[in-house]
Amino acid sequence: MHPHHQPQNLKIITNILLFILYLSSPPPIAAVDFLFNSFHNTSDLLLIRDARIQPPVIRLSNDSNQWSVGRAFYSTQIQMIRPGSGNLTTFSTQFVFSILPEISSSPGFGIAFVLSNSTEPNGAIGGQYLGLFSGTAAQTAAPLIAVEFDTGANTEFNETNGNHVGIDLNNIESEVYVTAGYYNSNGTFISLNMRNGQNVHVWIEFDGFRSEINVTIAPVGMSRPVRQLLSYRNSIIANYVSRDMYVGFSAAKTTWVEAQRILAWSFSDEGVARNVNTTGLPVFLARSGSGSGLSTGAKVGVICGSVVGFLCLIGLCYYGWLKYHDGDDEDEVEDWELEYWPHRYSYEELKKATNEFSDKQVLGAGGFGKVFKGTLDNATEVAVKCVNHDSKQGLREFMAEISSMGRLKHKNLVQMKGWCRKRNELLLVYDYMPNGSLNNWIFDKPKNVLGWEGRKKVLADVAEGLNYLHHGWEQVVVHRDIKSSNVLLDLDMQARLGDFGLAKLYAQGEEPGTTRVVGTLGYLAPELAMLASPTTASDVYSFGVVVLEVACGRKPIEMWQDREEDIVLVDLVREKYIEGKLSELADERIKGEYNVDEMEAVLKLGLSCCHPDPPRRPSMSEVVAVLLGEDTTVAPKVMLRGTMEEPSP
Repeated sequence: MHPHHQPQNLKIITNILLFILYLSSPPPIAAVDFLFNSFHNTSDLLLIRDARIQPPVIRLSNDSNQWSVGRAFYSTQIQMIRPGSGNLTTFSTQFVFSILPEISSSPGFGIAFVLSNSTEPNGAIGGQYLGLFSGTAAQTAAPLIAVEFDTGANTEFNETNGNHVGIDLNNIESEVYVTAGYYNSNGTFISLNMRNGQNVHVWIEFDGFRSEINVTIAPVGMSRPVRQLLSYRNSIIANYVSRDMYVGFSAAKTTWVEAQRILAWSFSDEGVARNVNTTGLPVFLARSGSGSGLSTGAKVGVICGSVVGFLCLIGLCYYGWLKYHDGDDEDEVEDWELEYWPHRYSYEELKKATNEFSDKQVLGAGGFGKVFKGTLDNATEVAVKCVNHDSKQGLREFMAEISSMGRLKHKNLVQMKGWCRKRNELLLVYDYMPNGSLNNWIFDKPKNVLGWEGRKKVLADVAEGLNYLHHGWEQVVVHRDIKSSNVLLDLDMQARLGDFGLAKLYAQGEEPGTTRVVGTLGYLAPELAMLASPTTASDVYSFGVVVLEVACGRKPIEMWQDREEDIVLVDLVREKYIEGKLSELADERIKGEYNVDEMEAVLKLGLSCCHPDPPRRPSMSEVVAVLLGEDTTVAPKVMLRGTMEEPSP
């Protein structure tokens, strides 16, 4: 063997050992993922003390008890500390609550979202302090973290605001708290009264890797504000968790009546929690005055209102009859729409949002139709994809996208917000990605070229999203159209994989099949030309092409004036690898930003993903292990000369 191959052989041995350790690591823990759009039974809940279900909500305290405490936890504990690594877990949750006192001038008590290693925190005083803590600020309860939505000010614990959101670590005295409210699209803070019975929508993200808790609130019916209300980041968070913890809610009250209700709840420790359905939730309003009846004026108002309402009802019925017989009605709700719930928008709402689908609003176009930028009435920016279909096949593909996007939740997937169907027009509504697609940051002379660190982050994000599609769900999702233009960047430059119009779902273990080749030239795996059977391996191939694009700054297929044939990027990288000149292909525009060994490792990883033999390509879980691993210079299944079979040119 030639002497210069010896260091490479050492890398091979190291590579093999690392992957033996990786493959022998304990299996992933069971994920906790649930969605309650209402509450009717207790089969998945632990109701403690006075907590009980009053369909369709959970009541936490009991009006008839002078000192009342109630807690509601999900029955399965979540693992807050990952086995082996010792890292804290990451989770996302959404819920809707309502707090309504019987007397507006009574003291406020509030409600708390809580992580606790016990359903009965040690030292908790009945009727006070959210049902979690003792009356001494210095005294801790248990390994416990709470996000409090407090409707009263405890001045003895340095609280000056009777309507606030705070982070509590084993202590009634919050580490940090802010006035309850939200930021509108203009960045203006709008206060939110949490004690008038209105339904409040809450989003919480617990980022164990960053030791960070983020909280956002808004009135129900309003889209999630872009800016968070409260963000708390501190490494001491790890001191207040145990390996297994319950997740749920707690509230307490004393003499006064304050109804504390949970109306809906979703949770996931494997991605973004599913959106709760906020339409049709009950609304609890304050009782009218103590008088025995309505005044004469009020009675007249009620009668007049009833007459007007009746006339409006007749008018609406007549309008609906005209629309139906004119053939311009929106299609009736199908059974599958109820099974896979994303929000259904009206056609008129989307037409208005996109300025009547103006060409000036077009973000892009593809084989399935145009994508428009839209702004809803609440100032939320969205992307509206109009799906072209002239046959039942188009409808089936649309339904596949509805079913997959409506159920798949991950931070690196473009989130579907809703949809609309009117006769033959199919429209999908997504979160708007203000930084566009990845290709616009690398190709066509962008104003700002994406740097090396940003490119690595994008690759890791896309790999995590694709790994979730392949391995993170009960069904395998084969994307079938992985390309740089389908990698979208949000406001924080986090990459999200989009366009599931070509996605194909099939049960784990089944043989996927299709009747036609789909995808984009330059990204298609070679076996699809003969088999036309997209698999996870063909997705890996397409991802490998994206890796090479990002590292080289070249498109998959290019025309060069000094060559008669098109230049195929995969072939070019393979040639340079065989010649031992791999680093020559690195994007010149980011020269000096990268370590040569690291760049070569990324190129080898891309080449490995593009191996002509599908079984020899790494899985996306292996790719993620490389891109997020501590040793970024080691790539799995890299085609090293003299060790692994050399790919045919």
